Amino acid sequence: MSEPALKIPDAPAAEPEMIGGSELATYLSGKLCHDFISPAGAISTGFDLMDDPSSADMREHALDMIRASAAKLIQIVEFARVAYGAATTVESFDSTGLKPMVEALFEGARASLDWQVPDMALSKRQARILLNLAQVALSTLPLGGVLSLEASRADGVFQVKARCVHERVRLKAEVSVGLAGQRLSEGLTGLWVQPYWLWLSVAEAGGQVSVREGEGQISLRAAIPARA
Repeated sequence: MSEPALKIPDAPAAEPEMIGGSELATYLSGKLCHDFISPAGAISTGFDLMDDPSSADMREHALDMIRASAAKLIQIVEFARVAYGAATTVESFDSTGLKPMVEALFEGARASLDWQVPDMALSKRQARILLNLAQVALSTLPLGGVLSLEASRADGVFQVKARCVHERVRLKAEVSVGLAGQRLSEGLTGLWVQPYWLWLSVAEAGGQVSVREGEGQISLRAAIPARA
């Protein structure tokens, strides 16, 4: 499949709209709470089992649940610090340090990762774009497949590309709307807000997002000025 021209997807037809302030913060907070609640709840359940005298035989199982859920929660927090811009004390990231964060997304997923990102220094925004694009791309492969992730810096442009391959690869409507920089009119905001956040991070740097759908594959690409 040939490389698509860099452009905002055609659908929906409305002009992209910058959504920010308390409205965007509300949507992002909702997504983060959704991401945190499962491992946090499992930790709480584990402690409940340990406190229950009738569940003494479940103590080791409870400890395993607490350990695994705590590790998962830490992974989510580490990802969120970079993906949503809270790591304010760090000015740049090494791509090799971001690889474990992306690999953690695939734990328990049916899809596999083909990491083709070279060792390179990334600005905060570039790291944010890479992580968000990886997770958005993974959402197109709920039934398995391969996600090939690439990043490059050349001719004054930094770009991240994801190629998602599976016979049943799917770009959900909310994701398509978010990647086009559009306000969600119907559907789930939890599915929409991260693609929109990715689009916003790219647009604010003067870049573009492109989406190309083909038979059995979807390609996503984000490109911004290399200095951003």
